[in-house]
Amino acid sequence: MDPYALAEQAAAVVAERTGVARHDVAIVLGSGWGDAAAAIGEVVSDGPLSDIPGLAQPTVRGHAGRLLSLGVDGLAVLVLAGRSHLYEGYDAHAVVHGVRTAVCAGCSIVVLTNAAGCLDPSITVGSPVVIRDQLNLTGTTPMIGAHPPAGYPSRFCDMTDVYDPALRALAREVDPALPEGIYAGLLGGAFETPAEIRMLATLGADLVGMSTVLEAIAARHLGARVLGISLVTNHAAGIARTPLDHREVLEAGAAAAPRMAGLLAGVLEGMS
Repeated sequence: MDPYALAEQAAAVVAERTGVARHDVAIVLGSGWGDAAAAIGEVVSDGPLSDIPGLAQPTVRGHAGRLLSLGVDGLAVLVLAGRSHLYEGYDAHAVVHGVRTAVCAGCSIVVLTNAAGCLDPSITVGSPVVIRDQLNLTGTTPMIGAHPPAGYPSRFCDMTDVYDPALRALAREVDPALPEGIYAGLLGGAFETPAEIRMLATLGADLVGMSTVLEAIAARHLGARVLGISLVTNHAAGIARTPLDHREVLEAGAAAAPRMAGLLAGVLEGMS
């Protein structure tokens, strides 16, 4: 099926399953962020992501695979607790399907969260970082394939301010200690080598991960405003003093869950 038609179909099912005709804000929770979901607001509905057409149940530990509808200060918030990744074997359209569905479900703001390695040793593990800009180094894009159908914008979307300046400022009002950084999104499936990290530093990256960049492109293409927040779960290869392990990603996420939940709740309060 055409990916845009599939997103429209999925959005209709979201409205049916949640009982909410239109949502205002979407939040995609990355690895280790799952415990923050229930603490953000009142849970209106909670079900498997796989109940929604085109959304797969995540296979990666730390992704709960749930779709929640929350009520937060008068906002209807759609939470995707988990996402699909290119390294799981999905194509770009499948990876961004959740975001496209959310925008078709009414969301004009998309908050993308992730777990990231950090290239700056001065930023401690467990710290959130607001994404200022991105490097799409995945080798693909959700704008690949047939041109978007009639009624949708041209595929050639402007990416000058992919991460909305006003939303970034709002996040820093909630937590003035938040640093900003450039996120490099790679294909993934393995952590980066020290040589790759040195290359990324040369390109200007502060953070590195295996998600987010394609979702940001898809959201901006559909006209949604985007806020990106990385949780530093480890220092990158060649900077970290110990071998990298996905378990430390999950542990750092669990330890930082209260701060993450407070940050997201504060940002949503500022949007209402």
